[in-house]
Amino acid sequence: MPELPEVETVRRGLSALVVGKTVVYVHVHLPRIVRHPSPEEFEKRLVGRKIESIDRRGKYLLFALPPYTLVSHLRMEGQYRVVPKDEPLALHTHVIFGLSDGSELRYRDVRQFGTMDLLTADETLPSGLLTLGPEPFDPALTPHVLYQSLHKRSAPVKSVLLDQSVVAGLGNIYVDEALFLAGVHPLTKANRIGQRRCEALLRAIRDVLTRAIAAGGSSIRTYVNGYGRHGGFQMQLNAYGREGQPCLVCGQPIEKIRLGGRGTHYCPNCQPRSGRRRPHADVSPSSV
Repeated sequence: MPELPEVETVRRGLSALVVGKTVVYVHVHLPRIVRHPSPEEFEKRLVGRKIESIDRRGKYLLFALPPYTLVSHLRMEGQYRVVPKDEPLALHTHVIFGLSDGSELRYRDVRQFGTMDLLTADETLPSGLLTLGPEPFDPALTPHVLYQSLHKRSAPVKSVLLDQSVVAGLGNIYVDEALFLAGVHPLTKANRIGQRRCEALLRAIRDVLTRAIAAGGSSIRTYVNGYGRHGGFQMQLNAYGREGQPCLVCGQPIEKIRLGGRGTHYCPNCQPRSGRRRPHADVSPSSV
């Protein structure tokens, strides 16, 4: 957390709020957030740079401030807010960007796991960004491509889908939800999933992400967007976080197991280990 829908929601909000504005000052209050260059150089290089665009790759935000790209990863609880510069500073605010219209873009991170790298075009991107797999909505990610990726792995399918080199941007919440919609048990070995099931799984991934983005993401813990608003997709969850509650499709209680240190939620009836259950009928192709 945050995952692709939350990062995309942040990107869209910040694009509306800060693109076209110029950075007039930067204050780094927690040096370890800035990995490259030094915090002092980070502050110096950004002054006078115009924010031309904000893109997303997987869970990374990419701020274009020519000749630099600011690569930001929110990790567990990183948040960006755009506020008037005279607004009192919230606790755990670690980086402040003063903007040309008198507002401030503030980065807050209670867990302090987030990172920032300020890079030129000839500098190497962070390793996590270099090894990302295809975006979920990339037309090049076909059911056959997903099948080929899964077919190489004998690990549980949930663990494989959480591997960012397979599909970029997926995390715990949305993998649980996609597996539910596709009728796939999370412990199923990835290489046991056939091509038809991969087609259903890819449809489910895209369906879940599309609806989550439309709802502004999921506010399970502390997530807010650039306006300080919570997401709403947590109200639409079928599996994640619903341990012991009746399945919204069949009424069977949702179960929770630990897989790779992560809480994993599924319906034992809709997602049997045998793999014989058909995907739910409400899973349909979609795009953003």
